[in-house]
Amino acid sequence: MVFFPWERRRGFRSIFMRSRARQALGVAASLAIFAMLARLERHASAVRATRAQISDTIAAVDAWRADHEADRGQTCPAFPGDLVAAGYLPEAPRDAWGHPLRLACPGRRDPAGFDVSSDGPDGERGGLDRVE
Repeated sequence: MVFFPWERRRGFRSIFMRSRARQALGVAASLAIFAMLARLERHASAVRATRAQISDTIAAVDAWRADHEADRGQTCPAFPGDLVAAGYLPEAPRDAWGHPLRLACPGRRDPAGFDVSSDGPDGERGGLDRVE
């Protein structure tokens, strides 16, 4: 068998030039990495959207508390839907995965305040992937 000088070079390009199987493997690996990065970005985007919804809900609860401070000692609305009925929010607060946000009053962190949280993608109450 006779080889030309450029056929024997061992460089980065020659790895992918040797066989179609290696080329196919390189393309498949690139697609797998791209799919993994796209999935991670979708999850991060959903978490950012959920945190924005939580911020809006916190502002609405703060406004509700300011308006109802003298009323019968109520410190929080009974349900997040009460914020919609009173006009503080346009619709019931939901996270990016379609689950309703949780309103806890008194809050775990601040007994005089409140907590607004999401159950996360799996929807399990108090799961490890919750968003606060």
